[in-house]
Order: sequence, then structure tokens, then C-alpha cells
Amino acid sequence: MNQVVPMLTTEEQVSNQILEPTGLSIGHLDKFLDQLHGKHIDAGDLYFQTSQHESWVMDDGIIREGSFSMEKGVGIRAVSGEKTGFAYCDDLQQNAITQAVKNARVIASLGQQTSTQITLNAQTFNALYTHKNPVDGRSADDKVELLKKLDVYTRSLDERIEQVIILLSGGIDHILIAATDNTLASDIRPMVRLNVTVLMHHKGRREQGSAGGGGRHGYDVFFDTDRSYELARDAVRQAATNLESIATPAGSMPVVLGPGWPGILLHEAVGHGLEGDFNRKGTSAFSNKIGQKVASSVCTIVDDGTLENRRGSLSIDDEGVPAECTTLIEKGVLKGYMQDKMNARLTGTRSTSNGRRESFAHLPMPRMTNTYMLAGESDPEEIIRSVDKGLYAVNFGGGQVDITSGRFVFSLSEAYLIDKGKIGAPVKGASLIGSGPEVMGQVSMVGTDLELDQGVGVCGKEGQSIPVGVGQPTLKIDQITVGGTDS
Repeated sequence: MNQVVPMLTTEEQVSNQILEPTGLSIGHLDKFLDQLHGKHIDAGDLYFQTSQHESWVMDDGIIREGSFSMEKGVGIRAVSGEKTGFAYCDDLQQNAITQAVKNARVIASLGQQTSTQITLNAQTFNALYTHKNPVDGRSADDKVELLKKLDVYTRSLDERIEQVIILLSGGIDHILIAATDNTLASDIRPMVRLNVTVLMHHKGRREQGSAGGGGRHGYDVFFDTDRSYELARDAVRQAATNLESIATPAGSMPVVLGPGWPGILLHEAVGHGLEGDFNRKGTSAFSNKIGQKVASSVCTIVDDGTLENRRGSLSIDDEGVPAECTTLIEKGVLKGYMQDKMNARLTGTRSTSNGRRESFAHLPMPRMTNTYMLAGESDPEEIIRSVDKGLYAVNFGGGQVDITSGRFVFSLSEAYLIDKGKIGAPVKGASLIGSGPEVMGQVSMVGTDLELDQGVGVCGKEGQSIPVGVGQPTLKIDQITVGGTDS
């Protein structure tokens, strides 16, 4: 007779992974928080994390790099007003954590401890992704075989291909959060990613194409579907397109942004300016403008951490707050900012589940999850037809933004001329230059074809990198400065 094994809750799984190996229990967390809290301390938390991560890099049919890493630790934060004391350690023994708690408290308060009573209450939330470990889901031989097959397939697509580089990576994090506001929350977060980069050579010219995808799920999507081969075809298409590209005309002109990944412009030029810390300090171009019109009336932008399996999603944020969808701009009017607990407390608002951190060794701060513009009412083809002379931007490369002014510069990795309402020749060396508030006011048409990116976004802020998602429908910007190679 088969024995029925009961399913463990997320909290039990995380406790088994993090606490039990070092003899700790939930009861110890209460004691650590009691020591952390008290006189001069407004809030505090413990953030436990264990991580496993692997990556494989195939270059020209050979595995050039392979790595596997494991990490564990706890970050301890004590907050007094706007002052934060922070300490972390990769030793999860009780004595080490007790010392880190004392250090964080002293840094924040410089005051004497008074006893308080913390009673932890487990958070309830909807799990947005599997709890299975991608690293264990397939053997190393299977992963190498996938890369070999993908390399051969990619090279078969075009005889002009000179080099193929394929990256496969995956990992899982176990998270446990305990806070002085009685929060007790846990999460198990998988992540996988596959990237294909192609270098193509023809008639003395070399161009590159790249495509990638991933999310909070297992490797199966790359093994059991056509997804990996779709990415290969897209990378080859981009490289071949760039081989045919011509110089970009410079100047002010209409620009149509394609659906999906071009939403990175919204993320950088608008999203960062709507994070709570910049607005509390008055350093954002959007500070003190809630209720005011900051974009065209056809623009509605949200930050949504509740999307299943998405790269930027979190069942709970890194302060234990269940995921939410936050409307930032509605029909052009600024509705609110993205908040973590600290900035929400200091501004008399509430956390919007945007408290995020790179790891236990970093402080949480307001960060985006999946930020995108909602679909509009315009036919995407009609948007293209409405432009006599302009640019159609399909893929973005790197960019820079000044939060205070909203000014940005973005390079385009794939773009085309628009001539008399039709998409024309591909162009090379294009960039978009402008400011977030000004460009949002220039959006005149928004398509019905909302798409999210393929799952490759990484956001940097104050030295911390985190996974994010972006998206948008096709949209038209009536006038924006295009930097080009043909003046």
C-alpha cells in the first residue's frame, strides 16, 4: 500500500531550508525582533535567504563557461525616522545573528534597548509561480544537449552566421521575512533564462542579433516547446536585418514604438520617477504632482506584481507585503507612487508591495515589478499609416535617464524608417532623446496590441540589480528627437 506524504506549506518548506539546519525556529525570530525593537526604533525586520544558481554558456558549439553557486544569509534592518541601521551576515548561527541585530540597532538609534513583545502572524497570499527548483528539474547532460541542438539549429538558418553564443541559466531562492509590525512571510522563487546571440558577417560587414526569454518557471518551456527555437530565429532575423540597415536620419520627427520590449522606455523615463523615495525627497520630475495631468489622456500605466510566472512578479515583496497591481497614471493623470514600507510610513501612505532588494546583503527600497501601459483603442496598422515620415522602433539597447529632470537617451537595436505610412528600410545607430514628462504628453495614439517583454529585464538602482518586466502596446509619439548617423 502506497504511503501518502502530506504536502508541506511554503512556510514549512522555507523553514526546513533556512532555519532547521542551524537549529533555529520561528520562536527564535520573535526573540531577535524583541532585541531589535524598542526605544528610538520605529520599525525593523529580518530577511533570510538561501539561493542556488547555475549558468551554462556555449560559444561556437563548445561549453565555454559553467557555474553553480549556493549562498545563504540574513539581513537585519532597524529604522529610526529617516535613519536606517543595517547589518548582514552569512552565518545563520544564533550568536552571529544576535550580534548583527545589536549592530543594526546601535547604528539606527544609538539609544538604549527597551523590551517589547512581538507576535508574528503569517501572511496569506496567492502563489504566482511554481515552487519547484529548476536546477534539479533537468540533468546536466540534458541541458548541454539542448544547447548543442540549439547551436546546430541556429547555424542552419543562415550561411552568413559567424558566431553563436547561447546562455542558459536558472536558480531558486528561499525567502523568510519577519518584521516588528508582526509580519511573518515566506516565498520560494524560481527563475530561468535563455539567450541566443548571433554574429553575422557579409561583404566585409558584421552585425549582431540577440533574443532571450524566461520567467519564474522551470526549464521545461525550453525543452518541451518550440520556444528556444523561436528565440534562435528571432536572433538570426535581427542580425540579418541589421546587415541591410542604412544610416539613421537625425532630427525631430514622429516615432512609433512597437509593442512589448520598447516599454523599457516607460520603465526608465517614467517608472523610476514614480518610485516613492525620489518623490518623498522631492528629487523626481513627478514630485508633488499627484492629481495633475502628467501625460496624454490616452496613457494609463500600471505596475503589476501579480502576473503569474512573470520575471518581475513576486508573490510577496521583500518586506512581506502581498503582490498588488498599482495604477500610476490613469488617462494621463498621476494617481500615485510606488512605495515600500519605510517611505510609505514617512509620507503617511501605505506600501504598494514595491519594497525590493537584490539579496539579503542589500537594503530594500521602492522598485518596479512589471511596469506597462494598458492597451488603447487604435489599430496598430492605422498608427503606422498615420505617419508620413518617421521612425518605427522595435527593439531597444542601453539607455540613461536623469530622475530629477526626466531627461533620457536610449539607443535602438532594431528600428525602421516610416515612409508615407509604410514601414521601410531598417536603420542603424538610432537613438531617442527627450524627457519623460514631455514625451508622455506627445503620445497621441495607443494600440490595442498590448504585449509584455519576453522575460529578460534587469533593473539597476543604487548598485542593486533586480529582475523586472516591461510592456506596452504599439504607440505613437508625435514628436521626439532622434539622434542618428545621417544628418
